[in-house]
Amino acid sequence: MREALREARKAFRLEEVPVGCVAVYDDKIIARAHNRRETLTDPTAHAEVLCIKRAAKKLGGWRLGKVSLYTTLEPCAMCAGAIIHSRVSELVFGAYDSKAGACGSRLDLTKEGLLNHKFKITSGVLEKECSEVLKRFFKVLRKGARVV
Repeated sequence: MREALREARKAFRLEEVPVGCVAVYDDKIIARAHNRRETLTDPTAHAEVLCIKRAAKKLGGWRLGKVSLYTTLEPCAMCAGAIIHSRVSELVFGAYDSKAGACGSRLDLTKEGLLNHKFKITSGVLEKECSEVLKRFFKVLRKGARVV
């Protein structure tokens, strides 16, 4: 999760919502990403989606059945869908997202029997640190100052 936080801080410096993600396979990080929606002018450029794409490319296939995904914020519906459809084996996230979280907070797309893929979920890992970087970002943004 600390590596995902590093990615979140990169997003912060780019004035992107500071969410970071890493994909782990065989105890090694095989992909990493951070939010890039503003930079790429792409509404789908969430950290999780970018990380899943990079992991699939690295492994040479879309099925990520032995991959654990670590992300600093509870995935939204789009990202939860990407996690489900890529067959990730485990999701670990830091902060809960009461506004858009789709892995138990606002929605629960991972609920038993709802969809065809089940995976392990661990939540609240380094929650305070993950939440703090988001709070700091939005505090600066509300003041109208540049984030960097």
